[in-house]
Amino acid sequence: MESFEHYLDQYAELAIRVGLNVQKDQTVVITTPIACADFVRKLTKKAYEAGAKDVVVDWDDDEVKALRLKNASEDTLQTYPMWRATGMEEMAKDGAAFLSIYAPNSDLFKEVAPERVAMSSKAAATARAGFLSYMRNNKVNWLMVSYPTAEWSAKVFPNLSESERITQLWEQIFKLTRVDKADPVSAWKEHIATLTAKQNMLNKMKYKQLHFQSPGTDLYIELAPKHQWVAAGSETDSGIFFVPNIPTEEVFTMPARNGTNGTVRSTLPLSYQGSLIDGFSLTFKDGRVVEATAEVGQEVLNNMLNMDEGSRYLGEVALVPYDSPISQSGLIYYNTLFDENASCHVALGNSYPFTIEGGTTMSAEELEANGYNKSLIHVDFMIGSKDMAIDGILADGTREPLFRNGNWA
Repeated sequence: MESFEHYLDQYAELAIRVGLNVQKDQTVVITTPIACADFVRKLTKKAYEAGAKDVVVDWDDDEVKALRLKNASEDTLQTYPMWRATGMEEMAKDGAAFLSIYAPNSDLFKEVAPERVAMSSKAAATARAGFLSYMRNNKVNWLMVSYPTAEWSAKVFPNLSESERITQLWEQIFKLTRVDKADPVSAWKEHIATLTAKQNMLNKMKYKQLHFQSPGTDLYIELAPKHQWVAAGSETDSGIFFVPNIPTEEVFTMPARNGTNGTVRSTLPLSYQGSLIDGFSLTFKDGRVVEATAEVGQEVLNNMLNMDEGSRYLGEVALVPYDSPISQSGLIYYNTLFDENASCHVALGNSYPFTIEGGTTMSAEELEANGYNKSLIHVDFMIGSKDMAIDGILADGTREPLFRNGNWA
């Protein structure tokens, strides 16, 4: 118990000091399931110790959400309380920092009609678009971390008792976030430096295309003309350096909206809006998904792809080696924050403007001209495996090996 409390304290410290990098007199907004209340209190204490002037907690409850989706009228599901959306946007405008605790329950809505979930998701995404633009443009410092819940741990360790599986999941989180190191902050600085070296190498190469090949995947992704690779850390307009995901093992950039062709097959399950999509395959033509099949969650996949026009196009491509610590744990986490850092992945939907040169200061028209994809969604799914080969293709057609057997070549 003593060592657990020590690691939990370090996890909270890492989140506030390194991930979010709270500044003096900054408001901190924490969005969290109520099951994470103990951790929220610890984060709140750490935030005030870091100089925060206020901590605002936005509580959420999966069971209440499920009851609403099952019982509310369709008219209600197609609305979102604007006071919530406006409040978040106002706090972002005032320079607040935003921390989300993600503890997915992929079976939450299995008894809810997928079209009802899609209605609610679209209403929320539409209402929150203004707030989300602050995060997607790195106008604010933000962070996502995870916390073991009974439902999530049961998915990862189904054969253990509840107490055992939560203990096991905590052990994995402490290890994969480097909290179990003697000096987690120094370990993270070293890790960020390693990822930044890969980022710099890729930016120097200026590849025009990437070619992904593995069983079920033969995919060409053209990169945006002014693309720039980004690693673990980002910086706000006001100069605050933050690490938006803990853990993170990726380097990523922007695909050209209309430049993806071929077929890609997922290699890990996707937990999306309380439902599971698994064993799915997408075929692209001129950037757009023209065919989609799933062994599990076909209707959920269809609703996701039909969210809006941009949801059938890619907004991100990310490289993660198969020998990453998360992959080597040998576990499927049913949590995109972890699973995406075990595997190369792509994201359907909205692009991040900061992944092209000068993107955060471009007009909507300029962004579109430079390959940007606009959408209400941004959904990462995993495509990497131990068999993955990736070639970088230069403007003159020259090919260079980037990945072989799932790892950097």
